[in-house]
Amino acid sequence: MLRHTALFFLIMFMIGTDTFLISPLLPTLQEQFGVSTGIAGWMIGAYTLGSAVFALIAGPLSDGWNRRTVLLSGLAGFSVSTVLCGFADSFWTMCLFRVLAGISAAFTAPQVWASIPAVIPRDRIPRTMGLAFSGLAAAQALGVPIGSWLAASSWSVPFWTIGAVSALLAAAAYFLLPDIRPAARAGERRTSILRRYVPLISSGKARSGFLGYLLLHLGSGTAMAFVGKWLADGFDLPVGRIGNVMMFLGLGTLLGSLVSPFAVRKLGRTGAVSAGMAAVAILYASTPGLAHLPFATAVYLIIFAILGIIFPIVMEMLTSLNAQIRGTISSLANSTMNGANTLGAWIAGLLFAQFGGFSSIGLFSAGCLVLSLGVFLFGGLLGRKGAHAGQDSATAS
Repeated sequence: MLRHTALFFLIMFMIGTDTFLISPLLPTLQEQFGVSTGIAGWMIGAYTLGSAVFALIAGPLSDGWNRRTVLLSGLAGFSVSTVLCGFADSFWTMCLFRVLAGISAAFTAPQVWASIPAVIPRDRIPRTMGLAFSGLAAAQALGVPIGSWLAASSWSVPFWTIGAVSALLAAAAYFLLPDIRPAARAGERRTSILRRYVPLISSGKARSGFLGYLLLHLGSGTAMAFVGKWLADGFDLPVGRIGNVMMFLGLGTLLGSLVSPFAVRKLGRTGAVSAGMAAVAILYASTPGLAHLPFATAVYLIIFAILGIIFPIVMEMLTSLNAQIRGTISSLANSTMNGANTLGAWIAGLLFAQFGGFSSIGLFSAGCLVLSLGVFLFGGLLGRKGAHAGQDSATAS
């Protein structure tokens, strides 16, 4: 089991690092390809766009296939497309290869979440979910410095390195993972992509669960989008120090994801999520009033740590809604997260410009967390109905 956990952690770490890799390289790539600042941002957006769009297709397709085969194919494509990024000779070829990397990630990451309940004993699932999520959190904290260090000799080196390590992980997955085939059910061999979403659409618990998940990421994404702007305007921090603060906050997420299974054991899933979301809502509402950088950093460190506890628990609850379509659920959750973060960045810009700074963003984020918690509780994902996996008969298609 330890080998599987380590494999899942490293896969998510590689995917997360590739996601954050462009950020420190953006000025160099902008100069390399001779594009404006506004256009250069598409080298980041191309990856998330490919991942978000194709996740909606990859999930339902993978539910009808061997998950091991899908994961291996996705990792192989991710490795090749990331290596190709290091050979890009123009802005448009870089965007193309980033789209391909995002599409490959869309076929890979959901298989991690969907495979954990299939290969890990039930009592170890929360811990493994938390450790897999910590791979993303570690990438968030370390992706920027890793990219900067590897790029010291050439901007291509980080892409080649991540691609090579991903190829090694694909080889490891080939030997470590068993076949994870869909359960044989009469009349479902050729289920269409849209039909696989029917159990989620027809289930009240699933609808409320994904609405709550959307609100959770909308709140956190809105606040996250303008943290750098807040640190620059409110505390006169230069870009270098803002990066250091963000790396420190990423370590908070990593810490939270590691202690997530302990929080479940002490408080239960409902208690951990309810207490955590209520605390984050209060902290978001208080952040605009913080006048000293050490206090502001400490509060956001706590926020990131609590979110690191919450996210793996909620993901486990969502994937437990229906064991037959875990790939669909994981992919829809990924698209929901990316969509919420994109919408949150747009809303943050409007609030910051129209209502005088970060105060309105903090209050908006707090409101989203409160609404999300209410939807989770009253929709049945939390509480007695949501305390155990697979209890919703409406999703047992």
